[in-house]
Formats: sequence, C-alpha cells, structure tokens
Amino acid sequence: MHAIIAGNITLDVLCYPVNEVPRHESIAFEQAAVGPGGCASNTAVVLASLGVPVGVAACIGSDEAAHLARRTWQRYGVGTRFVETVEAPTAVSVGLVDSAFQPRFIHTSGANAHLTPDRLRPADYAAAGARWLHIAGYFVLPGLLTPDLAPVLEAARARGLRTSLDVVTSPAMANPAPLWPLLPHLDAFFCNAHEGRRISGESEPEAIAATLAAKGTATVLVKLGAAGCYVHSAGFRGVVPAPKVSRVADTTGAGDAFAAGYIAAALGGASPKEAAAAGNRAGARAVTALGAIAAFPPPSESW
Repeated sequence: MHAIIAGNITLDVLCYPVNEVPRHESIAFEQAAVGPGGCASNTAVVLASLGVPVGVAACIGSDEAAHLARRTWQRYGVGTRFVETVEAPTAVSVGLVDSAFQPRFIHTSGANAHLTPDRLRPADYAAAGARWLHIAGYFVLPGLLTPDLAPVLEAARARGLRTSLDVVTSPAMANPAPLWPLLPHLDAFFCNAHEGRRISGESEPEAIAATLAAKGTATVLVKLGAAGCYVHSAGFRGVVPAPKVSRVADTTGAGDAFAAGYIAAALGGASPKEAAAAGNRAGARAVTALGAIAAFPPPSESW
C-alpha cells in the first residue's frame, strides 16, 4: 500500500434534483444514487482507480452499509487491514443535489466518531509500504479534533511518510483551533474557497493560502471549482486552471477526487504545481457522473 487514507466512511444516498424541502409536503426527484461514500472511501477508491495501491484506516459498523463498503473496496482492490469494526452503525449521509448540481448533506457521524488518534498506526503503515498518510474529512471526525493528532502526523513523517489533510464543511469549523497544531506536520493541506474563508477569516484564495502556510504547512491548495485551484508552495504560487467540462452531473466527491489525483501525481514525483493539475483533472472527471466515484471504474474495468 503506497498510501493510507484515514477518515470518514458513510453510506451515501444522493437525490437529484432537490431544490427545496417543504416541511409538510412530499417531493419528487428524477435520479438517485446509493453507495459507499465519505471522504476517506472516496479518496481511496479514486486512488485505486488511478492505479495507486491504497488502504483505508477507518471505523465502520457491522451492518449492511459496512458490507456494501467492503464489497466496493474489494472490487477496487482497496486494502482494508486498517479498517476496524466497532459497536456503532456505519455513518449515513443523505445528499440533496440541487439543479445547480450542488449537494447539501444531512449526515450522522455513526462509527466515524470512534476514529481517534490512538487508532492510527504510522509504524504499521510504514511497515506495509506506505509512503503517504492522508486525513480525509477532518471536521466531521469528532475523535480527531484534538491536538493529540499532531504526534501521529509527526511520527508518520519521521518514518518517511508524506502527510496531507483535507477538510470538509461542518459546524465544527466554527472553532478551527484543533487544526492549528497539525499544520506544521503536513506536507499538503486541502480546502475549498468556502472552507478556507471559514477557517482563516480571509476572503481571497491568496490570503487564505498565505495564512495557513504561515502556520507551518509546506503546500496549501485552495480549490476554486471550475476555475481550478490556488497553490501556495515553495516553488510556485498561483492559480492552476482546471480543464473544461462539457457536462456537469454532480459535484459530490470532486474535492476527494482532487486529493486523490494530487496524491497519485505527487507519489510519482510531480511538483506541487504538476500534482495540482492532476488533482484538477481528477476533480473535473468526478463531476461528470452522479455519485462521488461513478466516473472512476475499478482498475480491472478501466480499459
């Protein structure tokens, strides 16, 4: 396993289009997608589709949602030795995708709340051949919202792993203080412009990235949707444009795909600018189908 993706796992139920939810009325929609999701699963599955040997470190239940996730990981060849079954239901996330293809999520933490720093094992990841540890969906992982995660990241880097972290919109972002001790131990930090504004208090991508980089992260990437991303790194600072997409079906999982594309390219020796371009390509591909991983077939089926 060249990369370990630690973070949230959910059962995703996506409904399109849903623009409003009246309190006392029923509504109809045209399309639905049901499958495993969550930032960690999405990122790992896309990495596997891109040909990177990858494993998941997460907590799930013993219910049907967990079985669906495990079947999907098996189909893609995602390693599961670091997935723990806990006495809690697998998390569920309901995405209401509006006519502008923007999802709004209703979710429960479920088993994800059991993922704590003591369950993360950098020594074992290194022994399994990992060269990258990525924390996915940070602000929806209550057990990781603690400075105790910093020593885990430090230990991973001491064993030769590069580290990264991706946030996701959550009410927990109102207090970003637990994030600050982690930033000096990250090789890459991912957020979109909305998340970056909430975390940093800055409004422009350049200022968002500079504020976060000043706290110690080597490379900060602020995702800008169709415009691409802003990169703040030692060798490059500026916008890396995204490829144009002829058809947008759903933006769910685009950020996770971006992270996967970036990590895959960086593991192959790409610079932050080059890896950001690869992330943009993966994110653009993700939005062409309803569902976070629908645009990424298993490696055995990709040809």
